[in-house]
Amino acid sequence: MIELENISLALTGRTILDDVSLFIEKGTTSVILGPSGAGKSTILKVILGLLKPDKGSVIIEGRNIVDENGNDALDVRRKIGMVFQANALFDSLTVEQNAAYFLKESRNKTPREINTIVEEVLSFVNLSGTNKLYPDQLSGGMKKRLAIARALAVDPKIILFDEPTTGLDPINTKAVLNLIKSLKSRGTTSVIVTHILNDAIAIGDVLTVINDGKVTASGNLKDILNTKDQFIKDFFYEVFEDASFFVNNKKE
Repeated sequence: MIELENISLALTGRTILDDVSLFIEKGTTSVILGPSGAGKSTILKVILGLLKPDKGSVIIEGRNIVDENGNDALDVRRKIGMVFQANALFDSLTVEQNAAYFLKESRNKTPREINTIVEEVLSFVNLSGTNKLYPDQLSGGMKKRLAIARALAVDPKIILFDEPTTGLDPINTKAVLNLIKSLKSRGTTSVIVTHILNDAIAIGDVLTVINDGKVTASGNLKDILNTKDQFIKDFFYEVFEDASFFVNNKKE
């Protein structure tokens, strides 16, 4: 579905990504985690085509988007939805108008069809009945769910999430994580960037740890914790009560 091959990128003379290779299987939930400034969000921008790597390939459904421009690149991007950390909602638009925003670009859908899609995605994210409200009338968790609804409205095959639970209370965090989990029922491939370990463990089929622009480890939780890398041990330590977890895990 998505494959990054030996991606390197430097901005203003600083290396952001250094020979990053990553494979994301169709229909899975893949989590990219690491400390602030590690290069996590940059990977999302590379997948979305907002940043072009200095070298390497970004292959989406068999097509190397690094080599594509114009309509060809746009065709690939239409298959990808994005949920930004700050939601990027339009304050002057109602809930239903925000949800329908990208659908308006579709020339082959009637207003009735657009309304039907909007009702469907708002129901999916548990926002039915909020159609006429404005973003400033919504809680933080509701705003995040609206941002997800807007991404879902165009029926993407892939959705990218940048820090989806940052700033949310535990109840709203759980609701958003459950919503991301439920996307599997739609066949959606989800790629989530986060620095919150508990979130990553709760939803990730595959965890990829980034540090200083490099992939430090990738696999399921057991694979990650079986590493001898000291950074991984330090980074995951706070999730567990004591270091004996690592010792016991390695013996399995």
